Amino acid sequence: MRSIRIGAWLGAALVAGAALAQDKPVDAGPYVASPDSAVAAMLREAEVGPDDYLIDLGSGDGRIVRTAAKVFGARGMGVEIQPDLVQLSNRLAQQEGVADRVKFVAQDLFKTDISPATVVTIYLLPQTVNMLAPKLLAELRPGARVVSHDYGLAGWVPHKQLELEDPAKVAISGVARTVIYVYVIPARVAGRWSATVPASLAKGVVQFDFNQHANRLGGEATIDGQIVPMADGRVAGKEVTFRLAGHSGVFRGRVVGDRIEGWVEGEGGRRPWSATRRG
Repeated sequence: MRSIRIGAWLGAALVAGAALAQDKPVDAGPYVASPDSAVAAMLREAEVGPDDYLIDLGSGDGRIVRTAAKVFGARGMGVEIQPDLVQLSNRLAQQEGVADRVKFVAQDLFKTDISPATVVTIYLLPQTVNMLAPKLLAELRPGARVVSHDYGLAGWVPHKQLELEDPAKVAISGVARTVIYVYVIPARVAGRWSATVPASLAKGVVQFDFNQHANRLGGEATIDGQIVPMADGRVAGKEVTFRLAGHSGVFRGRVVGDRIEGWVEGEGGRRPWSATRRG
């Protein structure tokens, strides 16, 4: 009995924006029941487990958080603006024997500290989902998963995307189609890096200038005085991948602080590369 916010999309966005500007709680609208299949798919695709702390933003009757605890062994918190739904969620958690691992609070999801979460679940109107994007990037640690039901994050590349058909969705949205999007919060790699790459690619130190939008990575490399554009760049957690135009190899690396260590994978096999952030 998970919640989805319904109503006029543009109106909801304007109301939410005005509420934020006036420091008032954002109420994204009433909720309707969500199919159990979608709840199960969200938790399964996010690979929720006993080591996870899940926060559900707009938790309705708390089904996602309670299922995460009962079935997947996780701990969690549900955030809901309607006090009666919070009371119901806590009562159901007591009845189901998971109250020691979950809690539900009545507060504004935009003012909730989500930094402890390893998984965040959302089933909100698309405008609200995208209003949350800066908060997700600012507060969640690299590697945390964000799972969105039906509405993706604009400009982000999903780590996973699952589509399924469920007749129960027809009463909610008019169609049986359900889409689950899973994103992995990226490390911040934008900026200038000095890199050592295989000798077959450069004679000396290479300069990487990365630009980053959410988990998309772009930019250029300066190789032996020549500018070479990057392509197919992604950041998933601390894992970085990209290509250089005109080169067949794929750069893969792991961000550790101000260092990236990894491999260039191509026809010549796997050859090491590394980079250090400058400035």
